[in-house]
Amino acid sequence: MRAHGRRQHAVGLWRMLGVAAALLAPTIACAQPYEFLAAPSKDINRVFRLDKSTGEVGACQYGIKPDAPMGVTLCYPPGEGAKGGQPGDYALVASRHESEGGVFRVDLRSGAMSICFVLDNNVVCTAPEK
Repeated sequence: MRAHGRRQHAVGLWRMLGVAAALLAPTIACAQPYEFLAAPSKDINRVFRLDKSTGEVGACQYGIKPDAPMGVTLCYPPGEGAKGGQPGDYALVASRHESEGGVFRVDLRSGAMSICFVLDNNVVCTAPEK
């Protein structure tokens, strides 16, 4: 009888853990609204930031501050084509071209792609194409 009781307790525990995992899964998925990707260029210390639901792209990089012991974080806001748009399921992809300073923004639902890069202190993206 004792073994049966322990089995019943273990089954109940596993059921509770399963319910807890099912309830937490959407929270975990929603907790990661951004994706980050370094530019493929070996000469640029730039990281792009993507809002995965709107497609908005920004970027930051390290900058040297004259006469200071530390540098600064230089960030570039979304400019033309890089601002949030239609809701989607966006991702960033780097090319393997080692001197490329930009990244591809892809819409995983439609298959459309844009190329995003820094121009005149803003992140800009080309029009999405398939």
